[in-house]
Amino acid sequence: MTGKRASGPTRTISYLALLHDCTSKSGCALHAYCLMTNHVHLLLTPSTPQACAVLMRRLGQRYVQYFNRRYERSGTLWEGRFRSCLVDSASYVLACHRYIELNPVRAGMVSDPHGYRWSSHKAYTGAAQSKLLAPHAEYVALGGDQEKRHLAYRQIFSAGDEPAFLAAVRDATNAGFPLVGAELKSRLSATSERALERKKPGPPPATEERDLDRLSAQLGF
Repeated sequence: MTGKRASGPTRTISYLALLHDCTSKSGCALHAYCLMTNHVHLLLTPSTPQACAVLMRRLGQRYVQYFNRRYERSGTLWEGRFRSCLVDSASYVLACHRYIELNPVRAGMVSDPHGYRWSSHKAYTGAAQSKLLAPHAEYVALGGDQEKRHLAYRQIFSAGDEPAFLAAVRDATNAGFPLVGAELKSRLSATSERALERKKPGPPPATEERDLDRLSAQLGF
């Protein structure tokens, strides 16, 4: 989701307070987040197909109302509709945690995700507590107790970014494709009418090719 600045401690804390209230009322569990200077990243599990849209609508409306009252202005803040994608939990949820919490590092704002205040990273590494978060089952499975989970989670961030995954998550989010493994993609292909991935370029259909030949002949190409 993109919008105007959500930085500054007062504005950011207000946004997080509204996020906490709206997630519970909308039926969404928040697993990971990162607030950047002009957009936010959220990893959610909705209780209904409509829950994410309800959450983002309520959160957007309430934050705009707060922001406009505080700064004595009117009008909208957000540049457009939020962007989202379905995530295959078993294959990608922890990778999405990592992608979200490394945003400030990739942006050059901090050298380590632990140094960024406005994300879920410190809560999952044991450096802070957060009432915002509902740990996903994949995070809980990292260890038999909190100390082991904190250690295992920190190790996830020890390696560099995988360019292929960065491209995949960005493409899925921007285009609305599901970020899923081959098995789930196969099952979804059998039941969904929506495109599940970007089509690879190929030769034009025969009818289109004939039309192009005819047009080329008419224009003398």
